[in-house]
Amino acid sequence: MPFQFANVLIFSATAVLFVFGSLVAGRFLRPDAPNREKSMIYECGEKPIGQAWFNFNPRFYLIALVFVIFEVEIAFMFPVAAVYKSFIERGEGLLAFFEIALFVGILAVGLAYVWAMGDLEWVKGLKQDVLAQLREKQAAPPAEKKAA
Repeated sequence: MPFQFANVLIFSATAVLFVFGSLVAGRFLRPDAPNREKSMIYECGEKPIGQAWFNFNPRFYLIALVFVIFEVEIAFMFPVAAVYKSFIERGEGLLAFFEIALFVGILAVGLAYVWAMGDLEWVKGLKQDVLAQLREKQAAPPAEKKAA
């Protein structure tokens, strides 16, 4: 038992030394010649256009999040599908099927919730209170400028 722990300890120490050794060696070996072009933001090989800070529409984030959830579902279901035949041979095929069905059902409920909340729509409709505020703002007379 101590010998196995020593193997793990030596392997871990070697990994840490390799990482830090590579960083230190790179620090001393690489050239240090900064210039304006090198310090420019790298954007897929293209020169950046416009400001870096801009309003990002969160609907893309929501769609990406739903996509990641279903990608994780595939990642969790693939191992079960790979060994499903052995489950059937042991007489546990129905149990594995119901477990996967429950898993997919929970994700389907989550998808239904996201769909019902309107988060899958590319262009969300404005709520009534926001429309009312816009109408009030348009109907209100412009504020008079005070003379100085």
